[in-house]
Amino acid sequence: MSESTPEERLRALRFLRRVQAVDLARTDRWIQDEERRAAEQARRRPPPATPDWALERGKRALPKLVHTGECWNSFFIQGITREQAIEALTRGGVPACPRCEPDKELAVLD
Repeated sequence: MSESTPEERLRALRFLRRVQAVDLARTDRWIQDEERRAAEQARRRPPPATPDWALERGKRALPKLVHTGECWNSFFIQGITREQAIEALTRGGVPACPRCEPDKELAVLD
């Protein structure tokens, strides 16, 4: 096996770099195409339905307030069922939001 010269090794390495640059550019195009397709699908998908009731979580993910689904005041919310909202208000000790007053809508008053 013959030894290659430094010039031959450099030529081979430069060739390898060009091949890899072409491959990388192609991969970048594939990524952009997939991102475009995903964005298009997201635009066509209807927004998720607003839950009827929501539970706001505070520090350490502890329940903070119960809201109606349309309350704009809630930030960290989780959609919950009517039964879960009643449970949180009555037995869970979670207070009702003073703005949307879910306790009145659920007929659960103190």
